[in-house]
Amino acid sequence: MIELGVFLPMSNNGYIVSAASPQYQPSYAMIKAMTLLAEDLGFRFVLAPVKYRGWGGPTEFANYVLESFDVMAALAEATDRIQLYGSVALPTVHPAITARRGATLDHISQGRFGINLVSGWQKDEYAQMGLWPGDGHYQRRYQYAREYVDILKLLWTQRDVDYAGEFFQLRDCRILPHPARPLPLVCAGQSDVGMQFTAQHTDYAFVIGDISGEAVFAANRKLRQYAEETGRDVGAYVLYTLVLAETAAAAHAKSDHWMAHAVGRRSPP
Repeated sequence: MIELGVFLPMSNNGYIVSAASPQYQPSYAMIKAMTLLAEDLGFRFVLAPVKYRGWGGPTEFANYVLESFDVMAALAEATDRIQLYGSVALPTVHPAITARRGATLDHISQGRFGINLVSGWQKDEYAQMGLWPGDGHYQRRYQYAREYVDILKLLWTQRDVDYAGEFFQLRDCRILPHPARPLPLVCAGQSDVGMQFTAQHTDYAFVIGDISGEAVFAANRKLRQYAEETGRDVGAYVLYTLVLAETAAAAHAKSDHWMAHAVGRRSPP
């Protein structure tokens, strides 16, 4: 089954890093209008990414960002049918808090909320808040993510939870009321370790799209292999940036113009 969804433009200028593309600030009014249109057109889901520090450069790429879960809470009231995915950067929020927030949004949306898990790889995004776990996090972030997901699922299904892990310890922890069902989880890990984690612990994997489709097919084969090892059924969401115009020629011209004025992203200071 094919499901179409929209990555919402939670940051300034959306996802295109060009001095010639439309320059705009994120606004809830725009995001709400896009989501309502997607719902009316029969799109399956919208997803709000999370970002705490942009890449800067001449266009200040992703320097201005709205908060993912908060926008999803508002959209849960504004919509009726479309699936809503909020994103959480794992190093920034304890899993018990995410479990409570997720359960609350599930109730507001009447069973239409899911979570995109961001393992956290951009050091400066978290170091600015004193939340960077150390450079060893690069190699161990999916071990951290496994404990995180284990705790989410326990808290969404059991009344009293004790948990003794390497990264988290819970004692008689309780998150009530439970969501109507364990929330669907997605992850964008592209490495072998990341894709294996996704196949074992989440419901959908984000796969980066390419023009030929070869990278998509290769990634999907790897995902299916890892999923079959555990007997799980895991879907793939393929990410493409669409440039729209009245004709294909006009769309290509627009894309070429934007690419000709592309500006480099720099690492945050």
